[in-house]
Amino acid sequence: MRVLKVNKENTKNILSDLLKRSPNNYDQYAGTVQGILDEIKEKGDEALFAYTEKFDKCKLTKDTIQVTEEEIKAAYEKVDDSLVEVIRKSLVNIREYHEKQKRNSWFDAKPDGTILGQKMTALASVGVYVPGGKAAYPSSVLMNIVPAKVAGVEKIVMVTPPNKEGEVTPATLVAANEAGATHIYKVGGAQVDKIVGPGNIYVALAKKAVYGHVSIDSIAGPSEILVLADDTANPHFVAADLLSQAEHDELASAILVTTSKTLGEKVQEEIEGYLKKLSRADIIEKSLENFGYILEAETLDEALEVVNAIASEHLEIVTANPFEVMTKVRNAGAIFIGEYSSEPLGDYFAGPNHVLPTNGTAKFFSPLNVDDFVKKSSIIYYSKDALKAIHKDIETFAQAEGLTAHANSIAVRFEEE
Repeated sequence: MRVLKVNKENTKNILSDLLKRSPNNYDQYAGTVQGILDEIKEKGDEALFAYTEKFDKCKLTKDTIQVTEEEIKAAYEKVDDSLVEVIRKSLVNIREYHEKQKRNSWFDAKPDGTILGQKMTALASVGVYVPGGKAAYPSSVLMNIVPAKVAGVEKIVMVTPPNKEGEVTPATLVAANEAGATHIYKVGGAQVDKIVGPGNIYVALAKKAVYGHVSIDSIAGPSEILVLADDTANPHFVAADLLSQAEHDELASAILVTTSKTLGEKVQEEIEGYLKKLSRADIIEKSLENFGYILEAETLDEALEVVNAIASEHLEIVTANPFEVMTKVRNAGAIFIGEYSSEPLGDYFAGPNHVLPTNGTAKFFSPLNVDDFVKKSSIIYYSKDALKAIHKDIETFAQAEGLTAHANSIAVRFEEE
């Protein structure tokens, strides 16, 4: 990991470096993605099955594309009972957390004859994409399906690539069934109102390309973690937490911002020790070489400036007074407080969603939540007396904008008066 002093120039360069990973900069892949979409539009299932054979080395037909009840039952037999139990425990935590986010329709009736309100309506259908390449992610299945179920979505279509034998990872199927997926397909292509879920560069760009025809959650970039620590932090823990995200892929980012030079040096030593025994050490080393930093700040306030500028997907606060520090954080996807709240706790079990804004978008985006699966309709009612009391105000406003038809739409209701 590169060790740098915190200053404006270094912060600017790091941000520029990190933003290179954004899907918005993957123009060289966009043509390939658009070509695939165009061919599928033209040839339909024929192209879909051809691409599945090309990319996944699996031959599918219209009769084998959808996962059957028998396949789901078989998956349970292949997954350890202990893992099924953990999935169910995690599911309870995730559901309870997201239930607290649910909002109801509301109406406000006043004596003057006006009724205003907001009607909440769940989306009719959503598509959940689950990666099936380098690793299986049953935890992402739970995180994407549960808020949709809590919101009241009736049709939840999960799609995930199969292996060469046309099978889906058993743990992924179990998680999908437990969470409440209504349809499971071994490739994409189902017609839905919204698409959510993580994926590689091509998945991100495909979601970007279809945005407008359907809604999407976000265009997610590589995973990232930032640990804010002072001299009270345990370097053994900090190093382990940094590597928990660096192992995702070579583009993942792991950053330590600290007010203690000694801590930074000890974390470096701990990382070297971990790399000798972790299974994905090659990926971790490339990630740290590309996007790993130890940033030394003079003060905690200076460190917080960097934290808010980077706006990391995951932020751990390991300081003497972490709750006080948390109040000064403006930009982060998820905030983990204290040395026993390591990032994987949020990935798997605690309850808050682990689908989070990346590449600095935590400055204006939020984690995946129940609101992502509902749409809102404004409700407006005015009685004749209520409109009469203010109709001239509206006409004045419309005329000031030069929109005489707008003004006339109000005026005609009172022209006899």
